[in-house]
Amino acid sequence: MPEYLEMTADKFTFRVATDRLYSAQGVWILPEPDSKRVRVGLADYLQQHNGDVAFANVKPAGTRVAAGEQFAEIETIKAMVDLHAPMSGTIVEVNAALNASPEAINQSPYEAGWLAVVEPSAWDAERCKLLGPAAYFAVMQAQVQEDLKGL
Repeated sequence: MPEYLEMTADKFTFRVATDRLYSAQGVWILPEPDSKRVRVGLADYLQQHNGDVAFANVKPAGTRVAAGEQFAEIETIKAMVDLHAPMSGTIVEVNAALNASPEAINQSPYEAGWLAVVEPSAWDAERCKLLGPAAYFAVMQAQVQEDLKGL
């Protein structure tokens, strides 16, 4: 179980798992032990910000994606959200459990709600463009403050 950085705003608490990397857009990346593969999913803030997930569509295993290219989309009660690959690589596994239970993204964004396993093709070069937990936490805090201004 990872440790978390937490912030509370209004009635919401947002958590950032400290054992993974992040894209500035809120996709997390967790290197798998003893493997060259990484697991990806939505950060807690991103899933809460967009609301209850009704449907998750991840490109199928075998699909090659470039960093920044759409690799998945989620449909929530608020919007359709395109998710962009945080790194280049090949999708090797998709979380099939999301077909029957897409709400796992909301209920367990850092564990059961993962989206895909990717085998990166340029990990060493692209890893340095990702954010550590503290850096993503700062980005998230700024986004939350922006959201609160709109209330």
